[in-house]
Amino acid sequence: MAIALNRRAAPRLGSALAGLGLLVAIAAPMPARSVALDPALQAPVEARVPWAPAAVAATDGAGHLAYELHLSNFYRDTGVLRVKRLTVYADDSDTALADFQGEALQRIAIPRAPEGAKPADGVAIGGGLRGELFVWLTLPVARPAPTSLRHRIEFETTKGTKLWVDGARVALASAPPVVLGPPLRGGQWLAYEGPSNSQSHHWGSLVVANGDVTIPQRYALDLVGLDARGHAMRDGAGELRKTKHADWIGYGADVLAAADGIVRGARDGEAEHAPLSPQSEPSTLSADALYGNYVILEIAPRVYVHYAHLQRGSVAVKIGERVRRGQSLGRLGQSGNTGGPHLHLHVSNAPTFEQSEGLPFVFDAFSYSGTRSIDQVLDSTSAFDARPQSRQAQMPLDNAVIGFDAKP
Repeated sequence: MAIALNRRAAPRLGSALAGLGLLVAIAAPMPARSVALDPALQAPVEARVPWAPAAVAATDGAGHLAYELHLSNFYRDTGVLRVKRLTVYADDSDTALADFQGEALQRIAIPRAPEGAKPADGVAIGGGLRGELFVWLTLPVARPAPTSLRHRIEFETTKGTKLWVDGARVALASAPPVVLGPPLRGGQWLAYEGPSNSQSHHWGSLVVANGDVTIPQRYALDLVGLDARGHAMRDGAGELRKTKHADWIGYGADVLAAADGIVRGARDGEAEHAPLSPQSEPSTLSADALYGNYVILEIAPRVYVHYAHLQRGSVAVKIGERVRRGQSLGRLGQSGNTGGPHLHLHVSNAPTFEQSEGLPFVFDAFSYSGTRSIDQVLDSTSAFDARPQSRQAQMPLDNAVIGFDAKP
């Protein structure tokens, strides 16, 4: 619902509810073993992982890795290469950890497959151009997380010649996920466009600035307030596109410091938009152009929590101020680049939006009541049987319904 950047060249921000109900594209890995590959058929492709992934536990009960594999079809004269298969191996194992082919491969790729493309078409990368694969891995249960990954990528030329890359090794980051307390008080919240969704406007948004390509929102959440029945709007709100801020459950909720820290960025005074109103293009890729009213909190060296879209006149802290966990920072609103009231939350390694990398985080304690789509929370007739379960030290995945009444 916020900061929906174009995935190529200049950013274009979509409306809050553009692309509702996108599905997570996760490969169904099949056991596979590497085979000898002809060196004469090595693809002229640079394959690299620019940001090392770190394992994180999530609300599905499993551990996961999220990262991007950049593929550059290096020579213009090579012409179009089609990525047909990606196989991921852990450490020095010859048994595949994950195997992406057909539709599963197309769903994690940029550029997107054109309308009408067949799964067997793979992912086309023109000569001299680059594509990206957004890899989401589920780690085997009851086994130690790997320390490194290796990738075998299979390509096909326009003449049908099979080419390959076997390498693109990356060592996993050893730092544990950032641990946060509640960013909001009680209630139920939809983690919209959350981690695991490679097609979301968060993870899928590459930001190019001053020579760097980064993904600040790799693990970002848009937290949308819900009532006890799982609805985002109050009873009697009427037609969705005619709603007012007060019709939205989460509007005006206290936004809390999720840890002790120092305020490194803050802004107030920006006007709020009407729900679901058209959004203009941002002038720059920066917090001031995208976040509206916001707070950026440093909670450890090179660890920053970003709170965006706060209510005008509500920001209660100043740059340089020390805050304590649970302290009110402001109120949930609809300022900046957003089409509906919600709290945008992400953690990164810099106090800026541009030139920062998103870091994985977990909430130390919260409740989990299952999953719910944005379509369902906006439908006043939809049913939801919330049965909260206590969770600790987990990351909410896309469309998770969570609450913050639990104690650590």
